[in-house]
Amino acid sequence: MSSKERRQTKEARARENAIDKELVAKAKKGDRQAFGRLVERYQQRVYALSYGIVRQREDAWDVAQEAFVKAYRNLGRFEGNSAFYTWMYRIAYNLSIDALRDRARRETVDLDENRRIEEALAKSGKSPMEHPDEMAARRELSSVLQTAMRKLSDKHRAIIVLREIQGLSYEEMAEVLGISKGTVMSRLFHARQNLQTLLAPYVKQGEDVPQNLKLALKTA
Repeated sequence: MSSKERRQTKEARARENAIDKELVAKAKKGDRQAFGRLVERYQQRVYALSYGIVRQREDAWDVAQEAFVKAYRNLGRFEGNSAFYTWMYRIAYNLSIDALRDRARRETVDLDENRRIEEALAKSGKSPMEHPDEMAARRELSSVLQTAMRKLSDKHRAIIVLREIQGLSYEEMAEVLGISKGTVMSRLFHARQNLQTLLAPYVKQGEDVPQNLKLALKTA
């Protein structure tokens, strides 16, 4: 990014922050329409962040909605020391990680239940049929990008989304994730390296990789 582009980005962020600050001030006084405008401004970006981490649309929408509810209830605690959107992203990030943990627990229970069902069907001489949702999931997972993103760790997937899709700076990512800038840079470097390794075979074969994740192939 050139110095001119960095300056323009910084100026745009400053304008966005000024608008957010005014809306937050009104919302704190009970103006629900002001908070509604904040939701309108960030709902797609919060959803994109959540989806980038949880990788399931319904779960991502649930996380996004819960994030705004939590933000509204805790708006009085937002002191404005950071930008509203980084505060919002941190809430969404934490809820996304919680959603992944809940899903892992559910899948463990479901796996045990499915195993018992399959064992019972095997004993009766019948074979289980694949559920339509599972078939759809398999088709989705056939996507190179979906597969690669799923193979990343939760932390690496999150930081790729924050940097390459959301476009946050290192300082903003540090605020969202609650880690140092140095840790952000190190984690992003390793996340890009891992993603590059996962995508390399498909890129060599001429597969179409979305532009926003072509950026993630950079190692610097």
